[in-house]
Amino acid sequence: MKKVRFFALSTCGWCKKTKRFLDAHDVNYEIDYVDLLRGAERARVMAEMERWNPRRTFPTVVVDDSEVVVGFKEDRLREVLGL
Repeated sequence: MKKVRFFALSTCGWCKKTKRFLDAHDVNYEIDYVDLLRGAERARVMAEMERWNPRRTFPTVVVDDSEVVVGFKEDRLREVLGL
């Protein structure tokens, strides 16, 4: 099983579409709604996301700490998730 980390905004339409895609394919993932975090926790999560996506745009999906998909790109998600 792949390790999937999903950085999102709770109000982002593309993030919601990405979540629906992952859920529809029974992908287990850890999600961080960055806009709902505060203080040091938000700074920590943003720093971690920036390591994968320096532009800090949403959605950002990291697979197995090696592959990153920025934005909703269904074909790329299928590729890195082996779907």
